[in-house]
Amino acid sequence: MIDQTAEKILPWYRQFWFWFVFGPLLFIIVLCGIFVFIAFKNSDDVVTDNYYKVGRMINQTLEQDEKAAKLGLLAKVKIDQLTGDVLVSLTGNHNFPKQMLLFLDNPAKANKDQRILLTEIAAGEYRGELSAPIEYSWYIALIPEADANRRKDAEWLLTGQIDIAKTAETTLQSRTQPKPVK
Repeated sequence: MIDQTAEKILPWYRQFWFWFVFGPLLFIIVLCGIFVFIAFKNSDDVVTDNYYKVGRMINQTLEQDEKAAKLGLLAKVKIDQLTGDVLVSLTGNHNFPKQMLLFLDNPAKANKDQRILLTEIAAGEYRGELSAPIEYSWYIALIPEADANRRKDAEWLLTGQIDIAKTAETTLQSRTQPKPVK
C-alpha cells in the first residue's frame, strides 16, 4: 500500500535547490561567453603575425626613404574634419604625378585604415576626401599613385603622424638623410 503522507517528488528541473545551486553558475558561464566574444571581436591589431616578412620590408622602406630624402621631398597635409577634404602641398626636386595615394593607418584598429586617392589641382597641390571621419592619432604615408598596388613597391615614401584632436595639419618627410655622394 502507498503511503498517502509522502510528498510528491518533482522532476530535477522543477526543484528549488537545483536552480539555487546551479543557476548562478550557468549565469556566469553565459556571461563569460559573451565577454570572450566581445574581446575577440574588438581585439587590437597592434601585433603583427608575420615578423619575418615585416623585417624583410624594413630594407625596402629605408630605400624609399633615402630616395625621398635625395629628392628633397616634403609634404604638408591638412585635414578638414567638417568637409572631409584632405589637402596636400608637395615640394621637392621631382616631377610629381597627376595622382598620389595617401594612407591613413590607425595604430590600433586595422579596419579603420583609409586609402585616399589625391588628385592634382595645381602644381604640387593635391586634394582628396576622407571615406569616414577620423579621430585621435594616425600614421600617414604618401606615395605616387602609379605605385598604388603595393606600398612596399613605391618609388619613394613620405611618412608622418597626426593627432587630429590636437591639430589638423602635419608635415610628411623622409625618415632618413640622403647618403653623401662620393
